[in-house]
Amino acid sequence: MSIVLTQLYVPGDRPDRARKALSGDADVVILDLEDAVAAPHKESARAGIGALIDEYPQRPVQVRVNAPGTSWGRDDLAMVAGLPPHVEVRLPMVTSPDDVAVAVGVVGERPVHALLETASGIEAAAAIARAPGVASLGLGEADLASDLGVTDDAALMWCRQRVVVAARAAGLPAPAAAVYTNVHDLDGLAESTRQARRWGFVGRAAIHPRQLPIIEAAFAPDPDEVERAREVIASVDGAQARGDGTSVLPDGSFLDLAMVEQARHVLALDERTRTRTRQ
Repeated sequence: MSIVLTQLYVPGDRPDRARKALSGDADVVILDLEDAVAAPHKESARAGIGALIDEYPQRPVQVRVNAPGTSWGRDDLAMVAGLPPHVEVRLPMVTSPDDVAVAVGVVGERPVHALLETASGIEAAAAIARAPGVASLGLGEADLASDLGVTDDAALMWCRQRVVVAARAAGLPAPAAAVYTNVHDLDGLAESTRQARRWGFVGRAAIHPRQLPIIEAAFAPDPDEVERAREVIASVDGAQARGDGTSVLPDGSFLDLAMVEQARHVLALDERTRTRTRQ
């Protein structure tokens, strides 16, 4: 499975923007029926999703439906259930496995990407991650900060790590980082994304196409990381060829399984980012 680094939100009631996104460079396009669509336009946005997706067959797409318990949520899910099977669900405001069960009951085996945006969701992260049908966890940081009453970004660090740990423990892919809401602050986006990578996130959601190349670049390993990873893999391969159970790097460091897995991850990120650059 290829590494997904960029997920681009686009309003479901703006077919012009949606077409640009669907024909663009994001790994996954998220057609949004929730926050990006005002209440008077939600029904018309829902009605137009199918035609947009038909124009771009097999394009990796998620539909962010409205939250469980809202007046639009059930109808959104019913609409998604009728879409081609490659279209996945992004479910906001998940607070318990019961929310996932309701969605799965409507959309069937379609993958569900659960967004945790409240204190209740964070507290239930491990159970949600293991709920049948969940394909990934994510954070909705603006709503979470509001729910917690915090105004300092650092106050969300524990919540971010909680989601990374819950995803890993459940055998899910590493979560993608939440959106960076200032679309003009590309330097801030780059630094924030590099930090997200150090915290264990892989990829990031975006709200504007100009953010996509910044996210890509932030996840590209630097040359020293790549060289170190290659040394690790070469040492392991050499030890296996010799029938030796131990591997030692040129600097004298002993290798363990964790170092090997990290090296493979670095090389996979390097291949992913170089491949996109070549395109």
